[in-house]
Amino acid sequence: MRNRTDLSRNSLALISLLIFARCVRAQVEPPREWIDPDTGHRVIRLSEEPGSQSLYFHQNAYTPDGRKLIISTPTGIAAVDLQTRAVEKIVEGRVRIIMVGRKTGSVYYMRGNVVYATDPRTRATREVAKLPPRASVSTVNADETLLAGAITEGAFDARPGANGPAAAPQDNYPGKGEMMERRLAARIPMQLFTIDTRTGEMRTLLRSTDWLNHIQFSPTDPTLLMFCHEGPWHKVDRIWTIRTDGTGLKKIHERTMKMEIAGHEFFSADGKWIWYDLQTPRSLVFWVAGYNIETGERVWYNLQRSEWSVHYNISPDGKLFAGDGGGPNSVAAPGNGQWIYLFRPVAVPDRTEGALPEAGLISPGLFQAERLVNLSKHDYRLEPNVTFTPDGRWVVFRSNMHGPTHVYMVEVQKSGGQARRAN
Repeated sequence: MRNRTDLSRNSLALISLLIFARCVRAQVEPPREWIDPDTGHRVIRLSEEPGSQSLYFHQNAYTPDGRKLIISTPTGIAAVDLQTRAVEKIVEGRVRIIMVGRKTGSVYYMRGNVVYATDPRTRATREVAKLPPRASVSTVNADETLLAGAITEGAFDARPGANGPAAAPQDNYPGKGEMMERRLAARIPMQLFTIDTRTGEMRTLLRSTDWLNHIQFSPTDPTLLMFCHEGPWHKVDRIWTIRTDGTGLKKIHERTMKMEIAGHEFFSADGKWIWYDLQTPRSLVFWVAGYNIETGERVWYNLQRSEWSVHYNISPDGKLFAGDGGGPNSVAAPGNGQWIYLFRPVAVPDRTEGALPEAGLISPGLFQAERLVNLSKHDYRLEPNVTFTPDGRWVVFRSNMHGPTHVYMVEVQKSGGQARRAN
């Protein structure tokens, strides 16, 4: 009798524990879908595994057919079907994603000092290149014939008490500004290089003691590479392009005042424009500036401080922009600016009637902003990094607004009905 009683008690305790665990999970797990009550836009959680992240804002994350989004997870790389929302693991193990190839759709990534490419449909994987010590690859060109990256020839110790603060998993961590000052002052020799994906041939394009970073190929021109001089933005001429034969080194933005900053540059989807965050001066007057690579035309769109974003992006058709807002410790703490934004560019009417045809003047405009997602509960030490889906209907971002980091997308068009909530 006593054994039966003990068994009953144990069974009851186990059942209670399972019910409790299920309730806790229901409370902690972020909703699958909802209408943001502050904006009226539909938001969908795409990732299943806590700690999943979308790619950096200028890394191509979409397959050429526009159907799949590639994300990183704590256990590897996954593909999200944007139509069915099914998530499929395609690479196991901790790796660093480079980007999705624009021609084949292969996912390029690094494991140790080796670059691999995996077909997201078949999972067939091939080794692309072995890298020398201190080398890293950041981008793949439009026809997937070249990789590009940088070699750091000297050492930089980021530990506390050395050259700067310890590395942190967040994008914007305490002490990052001091680390960037020290790293810039170190003037460590670097190389900008390409690797032929067919032959493995490595070519040095540029040697410099500037801090070379933010390396990205044009999405359409296989021979055009953009990179930056990293560091505190008010101390560097940041945005540069170079051809893959080592010619044509060009500074994209000329500073006109002290404390002017420009950065977080990216290409338009058609490869014709370079866009970037511009502040004249820092934290006071805000623009998203554009430079036409072929004609040299410049367009600047003004926006309010509360609308400033850590990163911007442009829709595939070039008609809309998006921004990921900013937190209290961002470069320009925007006050009530913790939102995912949609921006509609509006040009200032030109009434010069052709009187200044050769002046090379900037074409001004402004952004009309619309809030898409309330990120008041998001910790901006993790930057959301917005991108448009290939059909232009959604903006993808990463967020910890519900606790663990997940990948979300918000619909560009305001919802006309109620979203189904799912846990």
